[in-house]
Amino acid sequence: MHTPIGRSSLRIVLASALALPLVLTGCSRSSLSGPASPPPQPRQDALDAARQQMELIPPPSKTRYMAVHSLTSWENPYLTVQGGMVTLHVLMADANTSGLGEGGMLRPVGARRRNLDVRVSDLPTALNAIPESAWPYGRVVAVEEAHEIPIKARAEVRRNVETVLKTLGDLGVVAYEWTDTGRGL
Repeated sequence: MHTPIGRSSLRIVLASALALPLVLTGCSRSSLSGPASPPPQPRQDALDAARQQMELIPPPSKTRYMAVHSLTSWENPYLTVQGGMVTLHVLMADANTSGLGEGGMLRPVGARRRNLDVRVSDLPTALNAIPESAWPYGRVVAVEEAHEIPIKARAEVRRNVETVLKTLGDLGVVAYEWTDTGRGL
């Protein structure tokens, strides 16, 4: 029998899920013996740890995510790239496994949606903080440019998109780019 989770319990579970990648990426292993080699770059260590964490999520299911043609129907995390940051949109899994009332007034989908503004450099940590249950299509993230970008900021946004795509590739996450018409490329 499944017991309902209270708000305070849910906050504790979410806080624990968000803190776990920070704890895991903060650990390092030192070599006590063997030839001395130059220490790896801290960014590369963090990226390798983040990639290992992301590998816990199954590979993407192309048949599932290619059938989605609207971000309102997209169930995996997606990113809106802006000038100085990235907005991470996450649809948390429904804690109630019953189909009764799903999407209705008592269980609206919008109540499970979370939006988080993240620096591009913190994207690996933010993605690792997302629970596995929020990745129904596997390791794939939709990426869109922010809408109505001022002309002066377009170059910066495009550079950020390229940085985000490279970061996702380094993490082993498939990037599914969205156009202005709402269909994936």
